[in-house]
Amino acid sequence: MLQKYETVFIATPVLSEAQMKEAVAKYTQLIRDNGGEVVYEEDWGLRQLAYPIQHKTTGFYYLIEFNADPKFVSVLETQYHRDERIIRFLTVALDKNAAAYAEKRRANKVAKNVEPKTEE
Repeated sequence: MLQKYETVFIATPVLSEAQMKEAVAKYTQLIRDNGGEVVYEEDWGLRQLAYPIQHKTTGFYYLIEFNADPKFVSVLETQYHRDERIIRFLTVALDKNAAAYAEKRRANKVAKNVEPKTEE
């Protein structure tokens, strides 16, 4: 049975845009290769860190919401540990309330991006 998860990782700020896209592609492909399904992705961009991590004060944040087997999370987190581009990560299982909130958040994000334009 597949469980709903949400993972956020912070990549080092010295990456180029192409390197960041490649890192994201690696993890989304890893999820798919292990029988998971990527539900939603969101690039939060370059943000200030709350405290320095590895002498860095900023990082690229990226969110991936996915469905996968519970055993897969340890595989994903092992890959995060091995990747020198990733400075922090967090993966959480979503219960029914968190999953409903995530859906609501996605719907609001889509609604904001599709607002009707008024012609003058």
